[in-house]
Amino acid sequence: MTAVEVSEPAVAGFHPDPTICRVGDTYYLANSSFEYRPGVPLRVSTDLLHWDLVGHAFTRTSQLPDSEGLGSTGIFAPTLRHHDGVFYLVTTNVVGEAPEQVILRAESIAGPWSEPSVTQGAVGIDPDLCWDGDECYLTWCELGVGISQARIDPDTAQLQEEPRRLWSGTGLAHPEGPHIFKRGSWWYLVIAEGGTERGHSVSVARGVSPTGPFEGCPANPILSHRSRAVAVQNTGHADIFEKADGDWAITFLGTRPRGVSPGFHVNGRETFLAGIEWHDDWPVVIDPRHEIVATDHSFLDDFRGDRLHARWASPGVFPETFAQTGAHGLRLASDVVRFVGARVQDLEWTSTATLAVSEGWGAFALRLDEAHMYAVEVEGERVVATSVIGEVRTEHGSIVIAPGQEVTVTIAAVPDHGQFLARPGPDTITLAVHTDEGEQVLARLDGRYLSTEVAGGFTGRMLGFAVRGEAMVTTIACTAR
Repeated sequence: MTAVEVSEPAVAGFHPDPTICRVGDTYYLANSSFEYRPGVPLRVSTDLLHWDLVGHAFTRTSQLPDSEGLGSTGIFAPTLRHHDGVFYLVTTNVVGEAPEQVILRAESIAGPWSEPSVTQGAVGIDPDLCWDGDECYLTWCELGVGISQARIDPDTAQLQEEPRRLWSGTGLAHPEGPHIFKRGSWWYLVIAEGGTERGHSVSVARGVSPTGPFEGCPANPILSHRSRAVAVQNTGHADIFEKADGDWAITFLGTRPRGVSPGFHVNGRETFLAGIEWHDDWPVVIDPRHEIVATDHSFLDDFRGDRLHARWASPGVFPETFAQTGAHGLRLASDVVRFVGARVQDLEWTSTATLAVSEGWGAFALRLDEAHMYAVEVEGERVVATSVIGEVRTEHGSIVIAPGQEVTVTIAAVPDHGQFLARPGPDTITLAVHTDEGEQVLARLDGRYLSTEVAGGFTGRMLGFAVRGEAMVTTIACTAR
């Protein structure tokens, strides 16, 4: 069992289930997006160290219908591949009782991406596509069974044969996340096992055909951080690929938990990178191989462009249905509660926003899901700090303003550095409002209640704006400390 000493993600913040394909000297990365729209962020890199967000695969309601936006529903793990000049993305929309796989196609990674073609008879999650000559194979996790496979027409998503059982892993829980690739005369099947918590791991098998039979690696799992005293935990759900220089690499998800046991990760599952060496035709994960350094994810947005930056996303609906950019900023208008936010990517940060609520209720909010959120709310003459933890909503400090007045508010995350037995959490969240007398802190809240270990699920923190009524946001600045 291998552990690597990676500490900095290649793509930070809620970017789980990474999948990479290469075309020439350029690499393309896709990640899960769950309940958020637009769906499946897409990135491009030429060095594997710096990734540019170029768009999303799901950009319209015809591809991804509106939903309730409940936490950790929606679009699960994708696979991104390129074949005969076409990009293919296969994934699962789990909304519904029996989730089938959906395939989208595009000639350019930036789109436009096609309407989804939907399988019939491939119920499960975590689909993969691979080609052996003209034959294409769909491989997926059949829940409660293991890894299944069938030949498929990738343009119509029609299965060409009855599914077969392929491999059930090494006996660890939840064999899932399959990817198949070829190196030399061997076909390799990479899967995740152990669940996406601390026992997460990567195992591999090989065979002479993409249809198997597959023999497990004697050194499985080839990657796991379970029971290791390292900063990055929950490592798994990997994609192995050949680099432009002929070397090989592995991308995988991981988390950065902090605080007292069991540790709390708050930014979701992130994308990491390590090297691969080959011993006796088996992949061995090595590190260091890529010099990834901490990235400054600070941004300033005045919302005066033609459209929202690609960083902004909403649960259940596309942002443009209620959030419109314009000459004066971002106008939010909805008769039901809506949220638009950007992924939090740093562990320590400060964000300040200026907004005015002309009707109803608005808030600057830090959100993990619909039942776990801290916010500075504005309604009528009140500005109040609130927390929502499960079914309990609590009001903290507040001030009085003139109705409709523009207010500047701040949310900040500062890591906890408590002493032994002081039960430190991952961070402290400060909610503040700016007045003529300066910044007035309304609440300091324990960040563990906005962590996956408390809330459950598969996503990470989002920072943004909630509305029920009408509000105007003129600026937001987010700065890594």
